[in-house]
Amino acid sequence: MKREELDAMPPLAEEFARHKRVVQGCSSKTVDEYLIDLRMFFRYLVCCETKAEPTDEELASADIRGLDASDFESVAPSKIYDFMYYLASLRGDGAKTRARKLSSVKAFYKYLTSKKRYFENNPCVNIETPKMKKQLPKFLSLEESRRLLDAVNNDTSSKTRVRDYAIITLFLNCGMRLSELTGINLRDVDHDLRSLRVTGKGSKERVIYLNDACRSALGVHLTCRLSTPAKPGENALFLSSRGSRISVKTVQYMVGKYLDAAGLGNKGFSTHKLRHTAATLMYQTGEVDIRVLKDILGHEQLNTTQIYTHVSDKGMETAMSKNPLSSVIAPQRIDDSGTLPKIDSPDQKQD
Repeated sequence: MKREELDAMPPLAEEFARHKRVVQGCSSKTVDEYLIDLRMFFRYLVCCETKAEPTDEELASADIRGLDASDFESVAPSKIYDFMYYLASLRGDGAKTRARKLSSVKAFYKYLTSKKRYFENNPCVNIETPKMKKQLPKFLSLEESRRLLDAVNNDTSSKTRVRDYAIITLFLNCGMRLSELTGINLRDVDHDLRSLRVTGKGSKERVIYLNDACRSALGVHLTCRLSTPAKPGENALFLSSRGSRISVKTVQYMVGKYLDAAGLGNKGFSTHKLRHTAATLMYQTGEVDIRVLKDILGHEQLNTTQIYTHVSDKGMETAMSKNPLSSVIAPQRIDDSGTLPKIDSPDQKQD
């Protein structure tokens, strides 16, 4: 969040942001997401003093700088529920968006009550999180993954083909996050190309071990990277055409371009779906243990990783074929009376 935007927030919001960044080690992007959600909540509180259902324009112009601990202490649980209803009914926010905003409000009040003890009663304690529909992760099949790699490899006119091929290879094989990939430095890569180090959520580092495909792609890329002019002091593994660290948007654009070239551009795939692809292929085809997969992906909780245990169509197909009734075959015709003929039991002897 820009300095002028932060200046327009209540002082306690900036204090909360500093705690998240310095003490809890949250990234700047994560802190900004907290602040954006909180800004809407603060504006809603100010607007509701004069109007129950503020418009977007009224929200945008609300002055929230004067809110202090006494204002937040006076908020009743019913006001939190009103805010959630407002998000759903007037703004049309889905359950996932409402859950995220409520999580930000809860984190803010936890900081005010449990960490700083500005007051005792937390109005968010018993507020239930909106129930979200569970969705299976979207991923590329093995054949689609190969088509994507072929699309990069066949783009011989591209000056960044080697770099782009290495990036997509890492996505499809290692399952790293977009921010993790763009944050890799040269010193993070093992000299023997056996592993590399990434910084995940909460500034937590983890080691990712590289397979033959990654070692091959990175080896070729490093030969080009070390001979490419870079800005003074730039240690990023992947550079932009200007010699600086490649940006998130550049990677997203590049992945989208090659998804289009592979005929996969209209299927809702993205860089994050490549992470899902790596996880799914490892679990389904590579038979990787779910606990090992958790560590590879950098998940805090095992239940986050367990979503990949529900995407194996092959497993369900095999289970269905094991049903003892699977050999009972339906008749292929009806008799003269127009009714289905009797189906013999698979255990009944045939004359």
